[in-house]
Amino acid sequence: MTIKKEDPNKKITSPSFIKLAMRNMVRKGSKSISHFFITFLILFGLLILLATLSKPTMPL
Repeated sequence: MTIKKEDPNKKITSPSFIKLAMRNMVRKGSKSISHFFITFLILFGLLILLATLSKPTMPL
């Protein structure tokens, strides 16, 4: 039976930001999804508010 030795010169790369974010999102579960939807609704509401306030008025 042969035992593999790890190469000491091999560089270990740290996980990317996206992998860490996905791992964190999976770990927190529904909390992060609810925060995402709350943020989405607030931003969408702000866009609608800005669109209605800046709507040009046409003379009759």
